[in-house]
Amino acid sequence: MKYDYLIVGSGLFGSVFAHEATKKGKKCLVIDKRPHIGGNIYCENIEGINVHKYGAHIFHTSNKQVWDYVNQFTEFNNYINSPMAIYKDEIYNMPFNMNTFCRIFENVRTPKQAQEKIALEIANENIDEPKNLEEQALKLVGKTVYEKLVKGYTEKQWGRACNELPAFIIKRLPLRFTYDNNYFNDRYQGIPIGGYNVIINKLLEGSDILLNTDYFDFIKNTNDSFEKIVYTGAIDEFYNFKFGALEYRSVYFETEILDIENFQGNAVINYTERSVPYTRIIEHKHFEFGKQKKTVISKEYSIEWKKGVEPYYPVNNEKNNNVYQQYLQLAEKENNVIFGGRLGCYKYYDMDKVIESAFEVCKKELI
Repeated sequence: MKYDYLIVGSGLFGSVFAHEATKKGKKCLVIDKRPHIGGNIYCENIEGINVHKYGAHIFHTSNKQVWDYVNQFTEFNNYINSPMAIYKDEIYNMPFNMNTFCRIFENVRTPKQAQEKIALEIANENIDEPKNLEEQALKLVGKTVYEKLVKGYTEKQWGRACNELPAFIIKRLPLRFTYDNNYFNDRYQGIPIGGYNVIINKLLEGSDILLNTDYFDFIKNTNDSFEKIVYTGAIDEFYNFKFGALEYRSVYFETEILDIENFQGNAVINYTERSVPYTRIIEHKHFEFGKQKKTVISKEYSIEWKKGVEPYYPVNNEKNNNVYQQYLQLAEKENNVIFGGRLGCYKYYDMDKVIESAFEVCKKELI
């Protein structure tokens, strides 16, 4: 077969590109090493519940073009992300807002009182230039919020003590002096009714699809021809780790079916104490206001990444960014390969930003 594009990876970037190319009359073959399409936004139906197999995905954007685009394919519900946090036997609202401050501090009821209390704690730390993440966080939120809601969670995420982590990891910790539990500031927010698979299935209509297909095995053995390749796998692997492996943090999930209707009363609850091994529990039915007789929960654990483990979060420190720049120089010399997505660009993207980046590539490529 002769194709205009071989698209490696069926996540959002590859799927949006395939959809736009198909609309332009191009013929696309989409391959994916996993047994399903959709990348990390794939939902597995368990007990009639759309389970976010690779972690919680809540769509949010302030870009009306992106919002209108995804709403072509399905309706979105009015889910608002309002996570909770548990520290020992205490429960708090996230993000840090007046509901949090009223519970965490005695005799704090007004924004002015909360601001004064936090400012006093920050002043008491007497930190000029933070030397590490711990000092950076203390300078941003003070001792109480840091110790109860930041320290343990962050140490689990990164697998090391906060005073061993660089300060730049936490550039800001937003403090909201309102009683608003909406985690995101974006104008548009929700979960696609029926799950994300509905969107991906429609994006890939008209494309040929091969699953359980590794790009490197496939490209050696195929007789098909392609004008160009859209590659959303890991850029360092594409170049056979010529400059070394880029580093990631990874996560894994323990998913359970429970014979009860409601386990925790909220879609996402963070566990901020380091002695609790998981970072959060996701109860999937609450994303879609489910009324099923059973429920499905996923405990999320943060782990070190090594080759063979699914990469999730790029470690964009100076060392890795320098290595990526070397790969980027090679990529920019390619005439027939387009790199995109989280792994192809070594960048953490929210879903709307992935779509925006795909739009940019389509604008240049699909003239």
